[in-house]
Amino acid sequence: MVRVGDWIEVPGEGADGDVIEIALHTVKVQNWDKTITTVPIRKLVTGAFKNWRGMREAGGRRIKRALSLDQTSIRFLDAADVERLGALRLLRDHLARKQEDILQWNGQLGPGEAIPANCRRLTNIGAFRAYVEAYLRTHPRLRQDLTIMARQLPPGPEGLPMEVYCFTDTVVWTEYEGIQADIFDHLFAILPEFGLRVFQGPAGADLRAMAAFAGGGRPGAAERRRDMTTGVAVAGPGAR
Repeated sequence: MVRVGDWIEVPGEGADGDVIEIALHTVKVQNWDKTITTVPIRKLVTGAFKNWRGMREAGGRRIKRALSLDQTSIRFLDAADVERLGALRLLRDHLARKQEDILQWNGQLGPGEAIPANCRRLTNIGAFRAYVEAYLRTHPRLRQDLTIMARQLPPGPEGLPMEVYCFTDTVVWTEYEGIQADIFDHLFAILPEFGLRVFQGPAGADLRAMAAFAGGGRPGAAERRRDMTTGVAVAGPGAR
């Protein structure tokens, strides 16, 4: 189950690193922070642990990360949106196929049924998902022979998660993190092209802006108010 040189994780024992020695009763693991943990062999036999040897032998490491989208930014695409997004090389063929399918479907509706609620239409979230998958399938540092997928996870109070699932062509940790970061750098930056927003809870600056707006919007607002995040009294909008 375990060889010298394997990367193993034993959460209950605080071990996460390479096996450097296997003795009669113990296994020594050098953790990534360069500390050494000694794990009794019986813990590996009777308990659960993870061995990353299979990942190293496969030559590819999985990326499984989601970005949360603001659900209020999801909408249908109009003709101008479709024309603009059709200029994107990665979306050109997809949009052409989808428009043909939609025209055929909508053409079967009767004269009194051709209202927007009955018609099939393109959405910005669907176009973005197709873009993400096309981007992954053309990425030079991803394994095209392993699973590549962009999928929606169940929506929740923190937005709609769009998950990226793929494998890099390297198992080197620093290279893997760089590839993963480059992918998400691009996806975050391209979101406004689709009219989508990332979900993010209000931070201190947002609360201060709301408090300032509320204080300045009421006639006769107090000249001094308390900051909503710190409780410290600060000058109101009309103070001198």
